[in-house]
Amino acid sequence: MEWYRKAAEQGYVGAQFIVGSMYEHGKGVDQNYLKAVEWYRKAAEQGHACSQHHIGVMYHCGYGVDENHSTALEWYRKAAEQGHTEAKERLDFAVFV
Repeated sequence: MEWYRKAAEQGYVGAQFIVGSMYEHGKGVDQNYLKAVEWYRKAAEQGHACSQHHIGVMYHCGYGVDENHSTALEWYRKAAEQGHTEAKERLDFAVFV
């Protein structure tokens, strides 16, 4: 985590995604959805499709943020526009209960 975080803090998008994932799943750090969203957002704002998809999931499920389906759809669309398969599937079957 130490080295990924250093790279992430320097703006390396792949490391930002990995740090977000480590926080989301509690790998090497305590699970922290809020920090996961923060790191995913840094990568997503640089156009990282997987991070955009993961932010969509976080908003869809209310992990670290208030549940917000319209915001989830926005992030899914951004990822889908880049060809992210899971994001496309979520849009195709966008049934939010």
